[in-house]
Order: sequence, then C-alpha cells, then structure tokens
Amino acid sequence: MGKSLPVIAQCRRIKELVVWMNGNDNIIQDDKYSSTSLPKLSRLIQLRVHSSIPIDLNHFSLILTAASNLVRLDLPFDCLLGLLEIKQINHLLYQRIKSMAILNTTEPSQMTINEEHIHLIASNFYALRDLKHLKATRASFAQERIFLDEQIRFSSETTMNNMYVIPLLYRISSIYNNISITRLHHAFQSVIRKHKILRTALYIDDTNGNIIQHCLDTNIILNDDMKSNGLTIVNIHNDDPRHMNEIIEKILNQADLFDLSKGSVIRFHILRHSGYSADNISCENDDLLSEDDHILISIHHAMFDGASTSIFLRDLSLSYQSDNSLSMNENTLNYIDYSVHEHIMDMSLSRVFWHSQLKGYNMECSLSLPVDRQRLSTNQQRSGLASIAEINFDNELCTSFLNYASSHHLTLFQLGLSVFYVFLFKLSHGETDLCISSINANRYRSELVNMIGMLVSTLPYRLEIDSHWSFNEVVKHVQEKCLSILEHSHYPLQHILGDNGSNQSNVSFLETMFDFISVSNDVEHLCLNDANLEQMSLEQSAVVSKFDFALTFVYNPLSDNKRLSCRFVCSSDLFEKSSISQIAQRLEYVFEQLFQTQSSNIPVRNVSLSISKLCLLLPEEAEEMELIVFCRLKDMPSEGMIIYLFIFF
Repeated sequence: MGKSLPVIAQCRRIKELVVWMNGNDNIIQDDKYSSTSLPKLSRLIQLRVHSSIPIDLNHFSLILTAASNLVRLDLPFDCLLGLLEIKQINHLLYQRIKSMAILNTTEPSQMTINEEHIHLIASNFYALRDLKHLKATRASFAQERIFLDEQIRFSSETTMNNMYVIPLLYRISSIYNNISITRLHHAFQSVIRKHKILRTALYIDDTNGNIIQHCLDTNIILNDDMKSNGLTIVNIHNDDPRHMNEIIEKILNQADLFDLSKGSVIRFHILRHSGYSADNISCENDDLLSEDDHILISIHHAMFDGASTSIFLRDLSLSYQSDNSLSMNENTLNYIDYSVHEHIMDMSLSRVFWHSQLKGYNMECSLSLPVDRQRLSTNQQRSGLASIAEINFDNELCTSFLNYASSHHLTLFQLGLSVFYVFLFKLSHGETDLCISSINANRYRSELVNMIGMLVSTLPYRLEIDSHWSFNEVVKHVQEKCLSILEHSHYPLQHILGDNGSNQSNVSFLETMFDFISVSNDVEHLCLNDANLEQMSLEQSAVVSKFDFALTFVYNPLSDNKRLSCRFVCSSDLFEKSSISQIAQRLEYVFEQLFQTQSSNIPVRNVSLSISKLCLLLPEEAEEMELIVFCRLKDMPSEGMIIYLFIFF
C-alpha cells in the first residue's frame, strides 16, 4: 500500500508529454486519443526491451523499458500510480527518470506482447492528465463524504449554517510590537498561494455525477475572493464578552461564509476592540492590532482537518515574520495528488478486513440511550443544535489515568475509548455488541505529514463485550482492536458501508462518536513576530452537533488546572441539556471508580473486578434510595425505587 507516493515527487520533474509512434513514423500526442483510437499492434514498431529485465515483472514493466516505442518516458505519474505497487517497477522508473534513455547504450533483445496489453497500458496513460498540470479531478473520499452529508442531513431551513466549519480563534495575549493588518493579510494570501487546497472548489460534475475538486488559479481566488470578502475587520464597541461571543456566533452561521463551488473555503475575521464611536471610521483606517484583539479563521472541513492546523499556523507565522511569500517547491505533493492515488489504490485486503469486522452486526439497530425525544426513522434532517456538558478531572484523577495508560502500554486514545465502551455498556442496560464511530488521522506516510487537507477517516469501532470481563480485560481487547484497525484506516467509509449494503443515512453507529485530542503547543499558541496569541475556546452556544451522541476527551499537558477534560456534544433533537448534564455526572462517577486513589472518598473498586460491578447511580441518588427503602417516606411514591433500579442496573 502506498508504494507509489514516493515516486510522485520524482515524476514532477518531467515536463514533456508521452508520445506514441506508429509504424509510419507518425507521432500521436493529442490528448483526445484513447486506447481505442491508438494504432493497432500490427502498425506499432515491435517492442524491444532490455534482455536483463526481471522475469517476475508483469507486462506493465515493459512500458518502462520500451525505448523504440516511447520517444520519451515522461509518463503522467497519476497513470503510473496504478503501475508502481511493485518494487522493481519503482526502481526501474527512478533509473529511467535519471537517464531518460536507459536503453540507448544497450543492445536490446526482441520480445512481443499481446495486443490487449498494448491497449490496457494505453488506456492507463490516457486516463488522466499529467498531475504536474492537473487542476481538476475527482474529490477524495473524505471530501465526498462531507459534501454529501452536508447536503443530505443538514440542508433544511431549520438547520444551522456551516455545520462543517473549523473555527480557529486566537486572542492577542501579549504584545511588544504591534501587529499590522496589512502584513497579516499578505501572510494569509501567501499561505493560500502555497497550499492549493485552500483555493480549491468542490462541485458536482453534471456529466457523470462525480464530485470534482478543482484547484483555482492563485490570481483568480486572491483577486476576486480575498479582496471582496476574504478578510473582514469587525470593530467591537462593547467590552462585554457576551457581545464578542454573539458576533462570533453570527459570523460562523453566515449563509455566505463559504461557497464551495467558487473555491471560497477559508475566511479571516479580525475582531478589534475600539474606543471610537460606531460612526467614527478612523479606527477602520488604523492598520494596527493591540492586546485582547482577536483573529478568527474559518475553514471548511472538506479542505482541512485537525492535523492541518499546526501546518497552517507555522506557515502563517513564517510568512508574517519574513513579510514575504513562502518558498514553494513545485515538486511537492499536493492534496490533489493524494486524491488521485487514493482512488486507484489496491484496497482488497482492507475490504476483507472491514467486512469481517461488521459481519453479523445490525447496522440499523440504534444504541439504547436515555433520550428525551425520538427521531422519526424517515427523518434524516438534523437541526445541528447541541446539548453540551463538560467535565474537568482533577489533577489526582488525571495522574492516575496517565499512570494506568503508561503501565499498561496504552495510548490515551485506547484508554479513553475503553472507558467509553464500559460507560455505554452500563448506560444501555448491558448491551454487549457495541459499535461506535471514531476518527483516524490517516497520515500513514511521511509524505502526508506536512500536507494541508482533509485526510481524516471516519471508521466503525465494534467491540463485543463479555459482561464478566474486568476493566483490565476490556482494555486489552480495545488495544487489540485499535491496532488491527490501524493498518486498514485508509479504507473509505463509503466502501465500508457499501460492502455491507448500507448507506450513510441509515447506519446507527455513525450517530455515536468518540475522539481523544492531545493538545500541542504549536496549536495552542500563534506567534507573529513579538506578538503572542493564545487559542480560545468557543462558547457552548457556538458549538454545533453533527452526531446524536459524541464524547471527546482533551488532554492538555500545558494547562495547570485543566490537564484532562471531556465534553459531551449531543443533539438537542434528542437530548435536553439537563439530561446530558446528568449523563456527564454518571461518566465522571464511573471514571472516579476506575481511577480513584486510596485517598479518595469514593469506595475503591478493583479494575480486576467485573465491569458489571461498576455503578452509574450517583452517591446522592443511592442515599435517596436508602431513604425510600428503609424510611418509607410517605411523600415518595414506591414505584420510584423500581424505576431507579431498572434504569441504573
């Protein structure tokens, strides 16, 4: 898997077109020619190949060594992607690129190949254009997933706008030199010039119905979009933080914040505190920002993911510091290169893996959660409104959690996921076949590490729990599950669902999401010369809900009093805020039972005991039940105890 990616950068050095020559010495180099219009085998000069070519290479390798048939071997490397999974071919191509005439000094021997081979090879060559000049191709699987989901689930008039916006909010926390708006604007433009994905349009091709990504020319997007609405200055005349939050919410919910069809996928807002009156425009002409001013960067998720943030901020800082354009290497891989590679990868092994993972699972059976309202099975629309609850674990619990992960050789993601599985097992009254969704960064090669784009894959994590398992046993099975998935994390969700006869709109596990975020310093802070900016969290009212039930752990080693926290973001279509707050309290109590220390007031429970022994009943609820049972309070209906016992088994 992925052996073709290292060759892409080498192939970018090639600047000529592939030309075929027939027996009459006529040259064909028109892109309109297809495999059916190429000369027949009888009219082609007989292929002559190097006599020492490895015998285990398939017929595609001949195309790399047939000097008399190919005038030049500057192959469109998007076509080569399908040919280069074999190490020997990879090596031959590298040597060929270096010399461009590897056989000129060698006496070739005679070999022939079948006519269908010629046409198969030819169709590969003419299937796509040279990616060096490729500006439009089919969207990646992740882009397709987001584009369609936004159209299907979040397109009603009652839905909040911009469900897939990634907001980056930074406050100027300390400043020794003023920040120039003009210079900052130039830095933004420089980042957009460097990263093609930030000036890429997404639209549906009317001809074949495919979703297309189209990299727009730098001058077009910067002149037309950036000058008109790419950067906006908002002067704030009210120091009340609630006023600032209202402005941010309004910006993020603007119907025209993005226009994917025109490549308007990123927006910059400067939120500047002003001592001037609203009708005084002199502040608008002031080019300088000061302490406590904010910068809001909004990017569409189809072009950007969490791992892209540090790359974007690094380049923004470098560009601002130098006050010059970022250096660009035209041979560097772009997101569009990855997309082409992704569509022609051999994923047969991953197909078998994922089919086995979901074998026997009822994809339409929803998890039994304590919802306040039911959604009609025919209603696919979501409002996007969220019911949110947060938990901040104290340092003692955080340390215990980290120590457990370290002693059991777990990642924090694996341990957090184990906690979530156990919690769902209890919350759903003992359901043992649990399948939820989680995400994987999907940057499985070094070539993808510094690439801005939407590479994240959404994957099902299914665990069949034995109710007699201890927490230690759950952890062991979760770790094995995560490691097995890692090798196949690139397999698109669309394929996983299609292979199992489902679609994205009727699959229950997509409504329950887990994530674990470890905060790094290069995302928490942005430095613009001598000005330091710190990342700010959005207020709960600005957060949207893309899933029915989502839990995200956040570990921030840089924080003094909030190192480990978690947040439920659940759909208000199903849950009241009070219900989610109570669910969060129960998770916190389970967490305390698992990771408490001897000094805690919570009864110590051994992680080697059965997970069935864990209790969701909060201490105050247990106390109330005791009063009901033993004191027989007259003002408390007796059936209340039965309800409690049923719900919190």
